[in-house]
Amino acid sequence: MSSEAIAFALNSPGHLLFPSTRTLAASFDKVGGRVETFPNGHLVFYRPDGRRFLETDPVGHPLHECEWESTRVGTIFLKRARVRLDWDHWVGIKPDGLVNETRLNLTSKPTWQRITPDDLRAMAAGALRVPIEEVRWFYRDEDLAIDARGMATIRQRKDALYILDSGGFETMRFMACMGAMHWDQIDFLPVVELFKSLLPGTGSAVFELIRGLYDDQNQRHVAPKALRYRGIPTYPSEAAFRLFSGFFTPQPLDGEDPLTAFMNPSKSHLVVWLPAQYPPVRYFDENQGLCLTVKNGMAQKAMLAEDQAGLPYIRSIGRRVLPLDRSLRVEGSLLILKDRETELTLPLNPDLPVRTSPPDECPSSPVDWRTVFVQGIPRISPAEAFEAVPLFPEDDMEIGELAAQCFVADYLDDLGEQDREIGRLRSEAERVAIVNGDAVISTCILFDRPRDYIVNVRYFAYAQRQAQQLWTQCAEVQRWDWLQRIRMVAVDTCEESPANRGPYDLIYQWLPYESFDSSATMRTIITRLSQMLRRGGSAFVVGPVQLGELLTQERARFLVHWGQSVASLPTVLMHKTILPKARVKPGLTLFYIGRL
Repeated sequence: MSSEAIAFALNSPGHLLFPSTRTLAASFDKVGGRVETFPNGHLVFYRPDGRRFLETDPVGHPLHECEWESTRVGTIFLKRARVRLDWDHWVGIKPDGLVNETRLNLTSKPTWQRITPDDLRAMAAGALRVPIEEVRWFYRDEDLAIDARGMATIRQRKDALYILDSGGFETMRFMACMGAMHWDQIDFLPVVELFKSLLPGTGSAVFELIRGLYDDQNQRHVAPKALRYRGIPTYPSEAAFRLFSGFFTPQPLDGEDPLTAFMNPSKSHLVVWLPAQYPPVRYFDENQGLCLTVKNGMAQKAMLAEDQAGLPYIRSIGRRVLPLDRSLRVEGSLLILKDRETELTLPLNPDLPVRTSPPDECPSSPVDWRTVFVQGIPRISPAEAFEAVPLFPEDDMEIGELAAQCFVADYLDDLGEQDREIGRLRSEAERVAIVNGDAVISTCILFDRPRDYIVNVRYFAYAQRQAQQLWTQCAEVQRWDWLQRIRMVAVDTCEESPANRGPYDLIYQWLPYESFDSSATMRTIITRLSQMLRRGGSAFVVGPVQLGELLTQERARFLVHWGQSVASLPTVLMHKTILPKARVKPGLTLFYIGRL
């Protein structure tokens, strides 16, 4: 165990930010602190009571920090934690950081005086169609209260995840939430809600902490505790299964393939997970801005903090398609990062426990994801690239323009499957334009057959993330010709671009929020829309409610089929079950119109 690494871990600025952990580090030896070196070389620092407060790589670069607090009755709980992402940003975890209250009047029931907390759980289980054991898991007796007047108060507690802009909780932005974990005794696996808002690498960094605490708590057990996925409602997904599988190993369920069972919402909570023998471990090289993830001695993933694409490099072995054409390999003490034809060679610490990689097996794809940008991608800062995710406030602050686009795009996607007319016009469209919908481009593009798409872009970091998603979807179906017919053009040059010339059969048009107070600007947008949309074509237009009056005045050019408040969309109402105070811009309206 290196004393230099210990000193570097405990004393370097920014490594410890919580007051209690800094105090502990200042008198670490005197108060009975303990540090343990694990087989992978990582260091874990423990409080005198045996609870970890810091984990670092072998050099002392921090991976996560935990702050524990004692209650008046002598119990100890996790007050907050922060985890380091591969690209050197920090995410905060606040246990019970999000508490939603629901009040029910029970007096309409003749025997309401005899209703117990378990009766309330049974009602919730019936409404949510989940076993009562799942409800009991998340709703403790203290979360369920019935007063003398027959009013029931139900509290739903969730752990909140925050973006820590300065590394600490002084400046934080809400990002997502998950079922309230029992951090002092890890006993289930959670799935994150609002997962599309997660910064890259958040899931693996959080599970690195979960696995670390789980190992601490199971050190003295003869057999490790079996875990199951729990959530209300359940959100099983292949992404969650892959994340779980990195740190825990799923067991077959009555001979059924674990993934098949997990993807069935009625069975996902029955799959048993045991600790994986070789979970992934991370090593930081701050001089090169590099984070390398290694599993059982093989390099799995590399991330550069200054990467303008905001993407990792992935091990190619065993893959049919290499994600975004980025691969890595190790040759002796060298790490070679490859992005299509471009290679970057970085020296590795000779003490790093990583073996030489087998030869590449996966060729590059026929089409680079960057080719969708007609004029090329303008310079995007690494921070912009990594943070191009929709964020939703946890309180009643108005949801931003980019995040609000998700509600409309998801609604139209669902409507296309449920409404025959909408489904037909989306399917039959040959030429489609997407204007100012940078956060939802991939949702507006159908993958049933090739067609021409032109995308007018304002926020290039978001458009870049969407281009990467489109490449991934084309890779799944092996239809690279579809990607070649998608073109992205800057809004300020779109009128001059040959790729942007209409007419279009279908247009998705979001009006910028700054245009809402200007009738002249909105009339200009309407005129431009009439020039782009062919006669008989259709458009979905999102703008202020008064836009309906302007469209109605254009009877010679447009027919307004319907308008619907965005606040009333099912996707918004579903979002409010997670964040009840959520609020979109007043008057924001979705219009379905036709060109005459």
